[in-house]
Amino acid sequence: MPTYEMNKPDFANSLKFIAMGILGIFILLVLFNSFQVVGPGERGIIFSQISGVREGTLGEGMHFKIPFIETIFTMDVRVQKVQSEASAASKDLQNIHSVIAVNFHVDPSRAQKVFQEIGRDFKDRVIDPAVQESVKAVTAHFTAEELITMRGDVKEKIQVGLTERLMKFNIIVDEFSIVDFSFSEAFNHAIEEKQMAEQNALKAKRDLDRIKIEAEQRVTQARAEADGQRLQRETLTPILLQLRAIEKWNGVLPQVSGGATPFIDLKSLSGGK
Repeated sequence: MPTYEMNKPDFANSLKFIAMGILGIFILLVLFNSFQVVGPGERGIIFSQISGVREGTLGEGMHFKIPFIETIFTMDVRVQKVQSEASAASKDLQNIHSVIAVNFHVDPSRAQKVFQEIGRDFKDRVIDPAVQESVKAVTAHFTAEELITMRGDVKEKIQVGLTERLMKFNIIVDEFSIVDFSFSEAFNHAIEEKQMAEQNALKAKRDLDRIKIEAEQRVTQARAEADGQRLQRETLTPILLQLRAIEKWNGVLPQVSGGATPFIDLKSLSGGK
């Protein structure tokens, strides 16, 4: 009995320390759940177990919340990039597969609305369907060949349509680009054949132009030679012919018998005297 009386205060002290420890842990849990940090480029949305999503958003920094009742969800409002694929048909009914890259951000002032109506998985729910619809709406007005040659106009029209669609969901398009347009094998083969035909036609035209130029050069040269010969015939008088003969004569008379006439007419050179 005396031993029991001595251990009774120790047991009471132990219970006291345990209770204090439990209370300390509870206080730490309360403090830990009373504050939350909203990081850079984020907005906080307060959700209450009692009243649901609270109106408005929280900026960057540490914020108080009612522990175990309220939760702060964060929304990234920085510029993000997604890449989507879209299949469509051109004006001439060619199948087109496109890869689209979109830079976007959630409107910071409407982050609570996006969280409440769409959630944080807005790529699959909103962006991909909007890309599909925008691409189909625009490519239907262009032939497959125009989609290649007028790519700048196609890009601009798709971006305008996509911006209008996403603006309804408080998502802002910052940049848009067409990463790739791909067509069927049959269309690609037809394009290659057309390019080869155009190249062959251009080569044939160049060859024809070269032949024409060469023919014109030959005609011009022949005319020049004919004019030269005609002019030479007109200027070759009998006196000029005999003077040229004298220039070429080596001074030896031809050895001809039978009273042959000299090949130089001395009378004509002396003026008939």
